[in-house]
Amino acid sequence: MIDQNIKIAVDAIVFGYEKGTLYVLAVQQRFGKLADRWVLPGGFILDDEPLITAVERELKEEAGITVSYLEQLATFGDDIKRDDRFRVISVAYFALVNPKNFVLKADTDAKDAKWFPVAQVPTLGYDHNEMVKLAHQRLKSKLTYQPIGFDLLDHEFLFSDLENLYCSILERDIDRRNFRKKILSFGIVKETDKVVKIGSSGRPGKLFVFDKPKYHQLLKENFQFDIRFA
Repeated sequence: MIDQNIKIAVDAIVFGYEKGTLYVLAVQQRFGKLADRWVLPGGFILDDEPLITAVERELKEEAGITVSYLEQLATFGDDIKRDDRFRVISVAYFALVNPKNFVLKADTDAKDAKWFPVAQVPTLGYDHNEMVKLAHQRLKSKLTYQPIGFDLLDHEFLFSDLENLYCSILERDIDRRNFRKKILSFGIVKETDKVVKIGSSGRPGKLFVFDKPKYHQLLKENFQFDIRFA
């Protein structure tokens, strides 16, 4: 008979995007050896709790947010001493949100909750920086074959907002003319009749919306969202 003493935890890498900057959510621990250190939202699962439910609960308890999109990223546990208290295996999830839709509220064992620019994430507790790095790589990859970027924008957006989002996440410039032509050719982005002023010049810019029903209908017809960057 094998005697195990292993804990199972979940952690969440929540990305947000605003004004050309990609952010990640972190919470400040209230108790223990890592008190006052920043970590990803997460914690141990309950005995009768599905993994996804545990992630949702921890996000609500520690940061006061509820997300509609969560994807399992990876399992972290090869480093036996990743938690110096005992052996812990963590299942990491990542999510995409628009920060303007949330008011952060730390509670339970979290002292504070804050958005950090991905490029300025502090040294997090445990192996959480490794989780953020892997999630960012996955996000970059998914942008090219799934229109997940729209989850980070307002419902109505300037096309330049979409272009800037891709540049920010991919950390590189793109051919904006070809990008626009490709996106519009899919028929999943609709131009509205609304116009807003852009920047200090005040020149007009049309607003667009992502046509989610059209996208899901196209998926049934074996539609392939494919944005390649040379």
